[in-house]
Amino acid sequence: MTSRTAVDVRPITESEFADWQRALNVGFLREPGLDQDILDARRAQFTPGRSLGAFDAGRCVATFRSFAQELTVVGGATVPADAVTNVTVTATHRRRGLLTRMMAQDLTAAKERGDVVATLIAAEYPIYGRYGFGPATSATEWTVDVPRAGLDPRWAGPADGGRIDLVDAEDVRKLGPELYERLRRGQPGAVSRDELWWRITTGAVRFHPTFHEPYYVVYRAADGRVEGMAAYTADDNWGDAKQPLNTARVKWLTGVTPAAERALWHFLCSIDWVVKVTSGWRAPDDLLPHFLPDPRAAAVTTHADWMWVRILDVVRALEARTYGAAGELVLEVTDRAGLAGGRFRLEASEDGSGVCAPAAGSADLTLDVAELAALWLGDESAVRLAALGRVREERAGAARQADALLRTSRRPWCPDVF
Repeated sequence: MTSRTAVDVRPITESEFADWQRALNVGFLREPGLDQDILDARRAQFTPGRSLGAFDAGRCVATFRSFAQELTVVGGATVPADAVTNVTVTATHRRRGLLTRMMAQDLTAAKERGDVVATLIAAEYPIYGRYGFGPATSATEWTVDVPRAGLDPRWAGPADGGRIDLVDAEDVRKLGPELYERLRRGQPGAVSRDELWWRITTGAVRFHPTFHEPYYVVYRAADGRVEGMAAYTADDNWGDAKQPLNTARVKWLTGVTPAAERALWHFLCSIDWVVKVTSGWRAPDDLLPHFLPDPRAAAVTTHADWMWVRILDVVRALEARTYGAAGELVLEVTDRAGLAGGRFRLEASEDGSGVCAPAAGSADLTLDVAELAALWLGDESAVRLAALGRVREERAGAARQADALLRTSRRPWCPDVF
């Protein structure tokens, strides 16, 4: 067995991209090889220095990639983030510390660049807490039983003067970015999308041998402005008695107003022959069930953690967001990696702004940097974490005060997988 030190962990060169991509596919249990055109398309994501590989005797046996991202925080500000993705270790090289070495290199570089946080979507829950990541958002998928929903089967369009239109991929690339920017500026947990994202999602750049073009639909308000957009597919399923049993599957749905969301969901539930609609990953407090006369028609299919966050700069992270009450809290933050630990005083004002600085004296709460990440976007409760033994109160009532400061009326949500 090759020793740990004999495995070379380093940024890959462009000439090593094909070997790195093969290792990525093996790690995710996909077919190892790629057609040349697919491989060339995936090179669009290669950024020198941001793709790491572990090499044993010249063969890539572990992969890691990060890219620049903006993350929206509570109050609408954005912070620079180090988005982590494409993390694999080949089965022959597990338990040799390769992920730990790659993660340390990447997070150190992110800290030096001035990124406030790192983010990722965790394929497995137990892995990333040991690197200081905490689950900061969750996501829920519903399946709507259309006949049970109670909607008028004669529905032919929004009653608010708006309209629904089918569009093509080129329209999505033109209209989608501005619409999504409007959403993400007001949605804590949302992340930036670059031009490549829109080209991939509409099939202009193809990362897979087969691309099944979805249907694209937009909602225009009465004044003609686009306020909602969705992509969906539909199957072709008929019962033995020739009754339609088709399912419409939402790939993504963006609405910047409740009226836009309502109109799009009602449209999806009105498509002839469709008896079920799957929502795709939505915010856990999404309004979808309550757009239906019978909310029980929307059954939760899956609910799970979604985006994880690793705080790299406590002061900038806490000063970037706004707060629901005035107050002062001293946090003792532990960080095994030594990137963001220390004692910090947060002072929140009546106007919602916060000031944070290193502090002396006694702490009110002691918590790991991963637990701070779980609290930072407002989704988790310090009282709950204290009950679980993951936050320690040094002053009675400090956890309840932390909730008053940090928790939000609507839950954070990341619409994307990355």
